[in-house]
Amino acid sequence: MLFFDAHLDLSLNALAYNRDLRCSVAEIRQAEHGMTDLKGRGRGTVAFPEMRSTGIGLCVATQIAGCMKPPGPVAAWNSPQQAWASTRGQIAWYQAMEDDGQLRQIRDGDALETHLTQWEHDPQNTPIGYLLSLEGADSLRTLDDLHTSHQEGLRALGPAHYGIGRYALGHDCDGPLPAIGVELLKEMDQLDMILDVTHLSEPSFWQAIDLYQGPIWASHHNCRALVDDPRQLSDEQILALIQRNAVIGVAFDVWMVVPGWQRGLTTHEDLPSAHLTDLARHVDHICQLAGNCRHVGIGTDLDGGYGNEQTPADLDTISDLTNFMKRLQDAGYGQSDLDAISHGNFLQFLRTAW
Repeated sequence: MLFFDAHLDLSLNALAYNRDLRCSVAEIRQAEHGMTDLKGRGRGTVAFPEMRSTGIGLCVATQIAGCMKPPGPVAAWNSPQQAWASTRGQIAWYQAMEDDGQLRQIRDGDALETHLTQWEHDPQNTPIGYLLSLEGADSLRTLDDLHTSHQEGLRALGPAHYGIGRYALGHDCDGPLPAIGVELLKEMDQLDMILDVTHLSEPSFWQAIDLYQGPIWASHHNCRALVDDPRQLSDEQILALIQRNAVIGVAFDVWMVVPGWQRGLTTHEDLPSAHLTDLARHVDHICQLAGNCRHVGIGTDLDGGYGNEQTPADLDTISDLTNFMKRLQDAGYGQSDLDAISHGNFLQFLRTAW
């Protein structure tokens, strides 16, 4: 089965965690044995060999470098100039992985179809396709940088991350877009970019939905009806996204999957019932609201600043996406539904957008 993962922080892991993603997950874990400088050390879940063997032929790969307040533990800088420089390094890493035959950037519909044909015929020797996205817009010194990034292949952008950003407020804040955020959306519209509403504060979400005329998705989000937190999408937000023909990628971060999980405190011994079956309920909730399976996909956010200490108990590495499909099958989803959720919905989204 082909998988399309709509959110992987690959360059963050390569440059902030100093992980050589060409190595296996087991090799990376062994190299980090005993390290405690960052959350998730020695418990990573993502590497190119596991992605390829699992069938992850396409992903949305991020650049991330913010100036938000309060700052996070990684990818947080004191000036836009520093953040911009960080994204320059991330671009250089993606290009190095292309030169090494590991990755292939997908910029348009023709490249997408060519890649899919090659992957179907020889998945083990075809580079993993990636669509470049920017998570949080803080690194854009001015809107001129948006045009530079678009020329480099940036095709999706989420204006917010955590906290108070330069262009938008994160989900943990309350308020509308600043004037520069509105200008950002106008420029993105002119460039026919994809707006990622993930992490937007709720007032900013509704403002963005109203202002933006181009394609919209939510790359890594779960349902507030099942886990009551502002990071999640309310039913009203999900219905609004369905109206815009969006696709929502469900995230594998366990505190977004089951209620009661406190990051950094709760362990699987405390909540042993947190499993992939619980994440399947989020998929089902979106499908029930939509009345079909066309608006949900996968946006794992695996290794997005955490490791398997903060994933469902039955997920050890990204290879367990296949087990997630089995959970959905057990819940009554047929093969056509599984194909849509694993890759078809996001592919159709891109074909329509491009």
